[in-house]
Order: sequence, then C-alpha cells, then structure tokens
Amino acid sequence: MTISKPLRFAAPLVLLAVAACHSAAEQVPGDATDHHPWNGIAADETVHFLGTEPFWGGKVSADGMTYTTPDNAKGETAAVSRFAGRGGVSYSGTLKAGAVTLAVTPTQCTDGMSDARYPFAATLQIGSETRSGCAWTERRPRTKGE
Repeated sequence: MTISKPLRFAAPLVLLAVAACHSAAEQVPGDATDHHPWNGIAADETVHFLGTEPFWGGKVSADGMTYTTPDNAKGETAAVSRFAGRGGVSYSGTLKAGAVTLAVTPTQCTDGMSDARYPFAATLQIGSETRSGCAWTERRPRTKGE
C-alpha cells in the first residue's frame, strides 16, 4: 500500500496536535478530564464591566457590546461573538479603534477606587491596548465591602 505525500506529512502533524492537546489538558488545574466550557455566565445574561486609569466601562448583552468612556458616555456599540472557554467567557468584535475582546474570568476583583467588590475580573483589549478592570451580572452582582 502506498501513502500519498500529503498524508505522509499530515500524520506526524496530527500526532503532534494530539500530544499538544494532551499536554495542555494536564496543565489545567482541577479535573483535566473535564472539557466542558465554564458556565458561570449564561449566554443570555448582561455583563457589566468597568475599569480605571483611564476610566472605561460598558456592558455586553444580546444587543452587542457597548463601550463607554468619560468622553463618550453614550458609548459605541459593536456586534460581538461569545466564546465560553475553560476559565471564563470572552466577547469579540470591532470598534472604531480596532478589534476588541473582553475576557471575563471568575475571580474576586476590586476597582481600586471604592470599597465595592466584583465577582469577575475583566480584561479588555482594543487594538494593541490592554486594560484591566472588573465585571458583574445581575445574577452575580457587585457588593459593597465591609
């Protein structure tokens, strides 16, 4: 039996890909056999997010992502796609300033300006700029500190 050239080259690549997936799974804390996406924020929930220095914020809902700043309190809205990964969710789209991705991860967060506490950390990337902040939903709201 003769194997064509493309198949001879594809087989080692498939083996490398499977090995890479296996290695990555071993590095995930907790049960490495659990491959279900994180479900701490439902697809139909509205996620509110904010950050400081510079001040920014907004929300993600079924209508898309609205990004606000002090200079643009009404905000700019973009259509986004949602991705639920193993450690949180992300929303990606395009604003005037470029590609935008909001990653929301389950961890306690403080805004550094108030005594409020948030259930999620938010990482916002617009173009090549990355900002860190906090996020919450109605189901997992922000709370005042003690």
